[in-house]
Amino acid sequence: MLDTEYRPSEDEEFMNDQQVEYFKKKLLDWKASILSDGRDTIEGMQEGTRNIPDDADRASEETDRALELRTRDRERKLVAKIDSALRRIEDGSYGSCDATGEPISLKRLEARPTANLSLEAQERHERKEKVHRDD
Repeated sequence: MLDTEYRPSEDEEFMNDQQVEYFKKKLLDWKASILSDGRDTIEGMQEGTRNIPDDADRASEETDRALELRTRDRERKLVAKIDSALRRIEDGSYGSCDATGEPISLKRLEARPTANLSLEAQERHERKEKVHRDD
């Protein structure tokens, strides 16, 4: 059982059992929150469907719905990244950079638990992407 006050530290062995459990719980909680929000959105949209006679009010509501759906689409993609991170936990590769094999810093994993590249590898990837985009 993981202590609720536990925070990973650079002073301990990287990706020890406690750290792995910590990040797994963090990812599972995040996923559950996103899925719950999605269910709430669906229920709200089903209940909120109504005939609004005023064109401005109807347009405003349609804009709100479109924004909500765009947000849910981003969250759907995030759930896929969370699932990928959970698979990396299961296969033992979580916390290692896909590009270099080096450990990803705990600070980066804390801020972005789905990270699969170290900060340096991510920056190289983004620079390369920017160069190719500018062509």
